[in-house]
Amino acid sequence: MAVLKFRIYLEEDEAVHRDVLVLHTQTFKDLHLSILKSFEFDNKHQATFYRSNDNWLRGREISLEQYNKAYQVAPLLMDQTVVGSEIKDTNQRFIYVYDFSKNWTFLVELINISKEGNGKMEYPQIIRIEGIGPQQYGTRSLLGEKYADIEEKYDLSKQADGFSEESDDDQESDSNDSDDTNEMTDDY
Repeated sequence: MAVLKFRIYLEEDEAVHRDVLVLHTQTFKDLHLSILKSFEFDNKHQATFYRSNDNWLRGREISLEQYNKAYQVAPLLMDQTVVGSEIKDTNQRFIYVYDFSKNWTFLVELINISKEGNGKMEYPQIIRIEGIGPQQYGTRSLLGEKYADIEEKYDLSKQADGFSEESDDDQESDSNDSDDTNEMTDDY
């Protein structure tokens, strides 16, 4: 059985991505659930995939269900559509949108195809997690939304290695003391 390796990027930040393996015989619903799991999102909202080209333009829709909206062409349904049937190119791309009110958008790119899978491995399989993913529902901070976004992106809740616990006041007083002793006097 062929194994398809997809890289899923967060649309706003390509440094945040996940690599997922799926069998070519699995459905888009399996891929959908593995993306949610890899970014630690719940499964409570609407979702859809779009077939895409190299320029990330949206094509045929592969939806979790048929939603109450106007379609140019009826969407394919995730639980009835096998991933392998939608691979038209060795660099196939999809756009995945989750929670239409928040509009979480992920870029899904096929990066490898293996002819044989590992018989001991269960698919789909998350094999790589890179970067700190977004909080699905976000957090509110006393300092405002901008700080919460930075805190989520860079994980400021933990002290980073290489930074001391001294305050800025202590460092300023130390540098002021050393300036006094190194002061030069010249007679003009």
